Amino acid sequence: MEGTSMFSIWMTLSVVVYLLAIGYLGYCGYKSTAGATDFLLAGRRTHPYVMAMSYGATFISTSAIVGFGGAAGVFGMGLLWLTVLNIFCGIFLAFVFFGGRTRRMGLRLDAHTFPELLGRRFQSRFIQGGAAVLIFVFMPLYASAVLIGAAKYLSQQLHIPYEVALFIFSALITLYVVMGGMKGVMYSDALQGTIMLIGMTVLIVLTYWHMGGVSEAHAKLTAMADMVPVKLQQGGHRGWTAMPAFGSPLWWTLVSTIVMGVGIGVLAQPQLAVRYMTVKGQRELNRAVAVGGVFILMMTGVAFVVGALTNVYFQETMGKIAIAAAGGDVEAIIPMYVKGRMPEWFSVLFMLTLLSAAMSTISSQIHAMGTSAGRDFYEQALGHGAKKGGRGGAMASRVGVVVGVLVSVYLGYYLEKTMGKAGVEIVARGTSIFFGLCACAFLPMYVGGLWTRSITKAAAIAGMLSGALASFLWMLLIHDTTAKALLFCKAVFGRTSLAVGEGGPLSFGPFVWAYVDPLIIGLPLAIVVTVVVSLFTKKLDESHLELCMGVRPPRR
Repeated sequence: MEGTSMFSIWMTLSVVVYLLAIGYLGYCGYKSTAGATDFLLAGRRTHPYVMAMSYGATFISTSAIVGFGGAAGVFGMGLLWLTVLNIFCGIFLAFVFFGGRTRRMGLRLDAHTFPELLGRRFQSRFIQGGAAVLIFVFMPLYASAVLIGAAKYLSQQLHIPYEVALFIFSALITLYVVMGGMKGVMYSDALQGTIMLIGMTVLIVLTYWHMGGVSEAHAKLTAMADMVPVKLQQGGHRGWTAMPAFGSPLWWTLVSTIVMGVGIGVLAQPQLAVRYMTVKGQRELNRAVAVGGVFILMMTGVAFVVGALTNVYFQETMGKIAIAAAGGDVEAIIPMYVKGRMPEWFSVLFMLTLLSAAMSTISSQIHAMGTSAGRDFYEQALGHGAKKGGRGGAMASRVGVVVGVLVSVYLGYYLEKTMGKAGVEIVARGTSIFFGLCACAFLPMYVGGLWTRSITKAAAIAGMLSGALASFLWMLLIHDTTAKALLFCKAVFGRTSLAVGEGGPLSFGPFVWAYVDPLIIGLPLAIVVTVVVSLFTKKLDESHLELCMGVRPPRR
């Protein structure tokens, strides 16, 4: 009893010290924020280590550790393909190819946000306002997913109600984002990313040590293939060290929703793309590649490997696989494993790791929501712009931050109460949905705007609307999991999904339509629409294109 009491004291003290440090960094950001450029882009002179850690810590949240780690307990190590895609697309392509062009164009156009960059590139207030609305409407779903993962873990560790943990956590993040803007967010991200790196390194080392080494642990997991439940086998599951059967429902969910949805969607994430504009030049972006690559490898790779290996631990201690031991709650797998298998002192470190992961991501999300509502929609799209460079330019964004938080907290409460007990992977799926939607709506015109002069204003608008609409309708009517959760299809057509008939999910060849992610439909459609409309509509003025992309080199 005395040991437990002392442990609780140490845990409480650790959290207090951590929050004081975050509060101090938020105050430093507040003191050094003199205008809109500081609040929105941290003055455009961020150190490469701070930028890389902020980018990585924003990218990786409780979604990766608790949500996707728990999903790995169900799907197995096939999720490691997401790690590969995250490093290749989310770090290498993003920093080396997208980052430099985004930074240069943002500077030439004096753009401070991702929607503002797109709007000014195509000379369209509609694009800026439309992108802002999409972000502000759909990002709360992603933010609420992260809030759920963090609040559930905090409530378990500190023995407080879920609602209390949700409220306290949200209030603290709102405070330092409203105070410090992007500088406060990025300073805090750098500290939080460092804590996350330490925590996940210790987690993988202790996991392999407890299971007898790397080879022994993986051999045990492979030998458990015959323990896969019948329902999962029917869905295509072939064991936790093998990919699901090609074309099966689980294969489509894993590959199209989780791996491709997040792995490709990362390139069009507003809260990540804006970080390219916070550094001085391409040299800083190149220097950040190694730091970012190692960080993503240790965050996602460790979470997915440990998530899959929890099946070994629960089978040896409880005679059950992970999802059964967690009572069907996917997001409970990792917290239960840490609490049951890891030493007490690690619980403190892991709690700080999750706090850091959640706070770094949510702070960037609500900063993006606030700037979208305030800067992009209210000031720019509606024309209520504040005086350039003044502190007033950040006021609308601060109001937007508060509104975005309130919506996200409500969703975090509602989704957990209505779906959390049903075994639905809220955290992983909420993240995947937002990443995929951003790819469908923004990626074609973003890529076209950076690399070609041929994309027209009309084509950019058509591509954004067609991609977003196709993705949303597929979620609403076809994709089984999201359609079932949103209830619209059930209310209108009396079926959970139009792709599910009386005999089960409808299929055509390897395509099981109810499990095909909206990304697979929306992104190709948006690309085709953007290209075709560009062929028949008026090109942008050459002088504007030279401002955006530089003078066209002379033909030889």
